[in-house]
Amino acid sequence: MRNWHDLDYLRAGTVRQQQAYTALHNSGIWRLLAGFTPVLAGTVPLDVDTPASDLDVLCEVPTTATEAFQALLRQHFGVQPGFTLTQRVINGLATTLCRFQQDGFAVEIFGQARPVVAQQGFRHLIIEDRILRLGGPAWRAAVRQLKQQGLKTEPAFAQLLGLAGNSYEALLDLEALTELELQALVMARAAFIRNQ
Repeated sequence: MRNWHDLDYLRAGTVRQQQAYTALHNSGIWRLLAGFTPVLAGTVPLDVDTPASDLDVLCEVPTTATEAFQALLRQHFGVQPGFTLTQRVINGLATTLCRFQQDGFAVEIFGQARPVVAQQGFRHLIIEDRILRLGGPAWRAAVRQLKQQGLKTEPAFAQLLGLAGNSYEALLDLEALTELELQALVMARAAFIRNQ
């Protein structure tokens, strides 16, 4: 499995992934937030991004470190175009959201008092990566096509998989499947994918 904490995979990736690597490197985010275990989630790491896709950086921020984390974000990114810093409750947890523009990308830093590997954004990244590896280029193209038609990433995956209900929760339900079980589901939907 890929080490999602290390951005080196972006340097050898698609043109857009290489651009994302440069933007993140230029911003200094990984160095600055190293103590908060940053991970890039979302569509760019999966190569299902569109030109409007942003760079979603997940961080683990203990409750006792929230003020220091926010001060760090203000100090280093407060002058960036489009800078905003808000505090909201997401999935029952106080969450720091920081947004700004960097080298043509919208960047969103997401901090919660939960290990990154337990955050929903990371869990979606892992299951979606598994699906794409099993489904191959046809799945990647089908997800990208649905996104270009206006669907968000998780609803696009859910539609392609034929999942009912809340797409965000339905995808997480797939985490417990073995590779063989997930492969069977992906292959069962292959005809549907070809007709997209």
